[in-house]
Amino acid sequence: MSDIEIARRAIKKPMNEVAGRLGIPDEALEPYGRDKAKLDGTFLKSLEGRKQGHLILVTAISPTKAGEGKTTTTIGLGDALNRIGKKTAIALREPSLGPCFGQKGGATGGGQAQIVPMADINLHFTGDFHAITTAHNLLAAMLDNQIYWGNALGIDSRRVFWPRVMDMNDRALRDMVVSLGGVANGFPRQGRFDITTASEVMAILCLARDLPDLEKRLSQIVVAETRDGKPVTAGDLKASEAMAAVLKDAAKPNLVQTLENNPVLIHGGPFANIAHGCNSVIATRAALALGDYVVTEAGFGADLGAEKFLDIKCRQAGLKPGLAVVVATVRALKLHGGADEKALAKEDVAAVERGLPNLLRHVENLGKFGLPVLVAINRFLTDTPAELKLIEEKCAAAGAQAHLCEHWAKGGAGAEVLARAAVATLDEGKAAFKPLYPDDLPLSQKIETVAREIYRASGLSIAGPAQRRLKALEAAGYGKLPVCIAKTQYSFAADPELRGAPTGHTLPIREVRLSAGAGFVVALAGDIMTMPGLPRVPAAEHIRLTASGEVDGLH
Repeated sequence: MSDIEIARRAIKKPMNEVAGRLGIPDEALEPYGRDKAKLDGTFLKSLEGRKQGHLILVTAISPTKAGEGKTTTTIGLGDALNRIGKKTAIALREPSLGPCFGQKGGATGGGQAQIVPMADINLHFTGDFHAITTAHNLLAAMLDNQIYWGNALGIDSRRVFWPRVMDMNDRALRDMVVSLGGVANGFPRQGRFDITTASEVMAILCLARDLPDLEKRLSQIVVAETRDGKPVTAGDLKASEAMAAVLKDAAKPNLVQTLENNPVLIHGGPFANIAHGCNSVIATRAALALGDYVVTEAGFGADLGAEKFLDIKCRQAGLKPGLAVVVATVRALKLHGGADEKALAKEDVAAVERGLPNLLRHVENLGKFGLPVLVAINRFLTDTPAELKLIEEKCAAAGAQAHLCEHWAKGGAGAEVLARAAVATLDEGKAAFKPLYPDDLPLSQKIETVAREIYRASGLSIAGPAQRRLKALEAAGYGKLPVCIAKTQYSFAADPELRGAPTGHTLPIREVRLSAGAGFVVALAGDIMTMPGLPRVPAAEHIRLTASGEVDGLH
């Protein structure tokens, strides 16, 4: 059966019963239909000061077309921990419509390790992304309106930074001209659309601690500069309060369930290749207060999502993870080893061995943050004993336990070995989490540190305008912010064709953007785009309604 067919057959529990597994009372739930709910703000505030559970980060090797199953493993591990009697909450990101209709698909897991209702979550869910899109574009409209009605703030239309966004892949909107059509439509200038997941509003929603912090961060967004180079903020435009009002409900975490009826908080959805790639601080902190164990994920490979989770989210929110789990598959390692993608079902121990440096580098990198690491081998039916044995031996030699997981086929029961290993590792208390770099390191040196220590680049190539922007941000007082490097997810390098574990490459930084409200500086590397395009055959061509009115074709 397909994932969506499995999801349709799920026997779901009432939401108050699912919530009860974490001690969430009925009055704390705001129902969105029968299978979804939000957590009330008053209840969230009551959780402050509670003892925090253990935080487990699930990440993965560099992604390939073969698939790694990071979200599936996060769900499977959460189900497995609950199966062995550990009070566990799962904290995930919400899917974006862009990948759902594009190539990657949804973000609700797969096989017997899924969250439901699958179709609802992958499409409009509770409307959070629509609210983020509206709040972002409200600010864009108020910015252009300020310029139109006399420009009292003295905004230089050549120095407008704030784009518009939509939750869709549309390459035609990457660069454009706005306000054409004459005097009534304003002053023409160059503009762009980003995908909603790359919006600073998305990042702010995911990094804010509560509604007052959300509104404060919104007011600090720098949208433009004046003719003499002074920043213009959303607060200057008197837009932040209205934006916060639009985001009032979107700021509340969503509660759903796994196929095994375990509770999942799913909230926010920035991409890890162009943003910081983690679910919301509000949801994670709530989960930590409610569960003895919390399993969360960070997007794409550990060089992207995990690094940003640890250097941005944990730094800002004061989180201290106790363990990292790196997900790998035999099939994906074969691709990193140069195997033909059409021959992945055939045993190829040599290709696995050639691809293993990618996995081992991610394991080594996570150790630089002071975290113990477990490897989850997400099993496919075509994996052979020789291939699996090689991975286990190489991981053991690198000081990391590798555990064979079958949660896709068996649900939580297929990840119990991993769950018991996670508990044992956490009980040892060996984690000594620390960010990769200190706050007071200059911005260019922070970028260089990530490039050298995580990507294994031999150096940086920073374009002239980007160099000048970094110096200007330092001079303006933003030098203590962490950096968020936007680059391809397919390689440690900026070149997606450099698979495996390349070294000696140069990281080219072409542009730098300030996200003052989110609290980081974005450095764009190589050809990375903040508005993706659809593939030649988009997934949208196969999504349809059945005769009974159900959504089909999602994956």
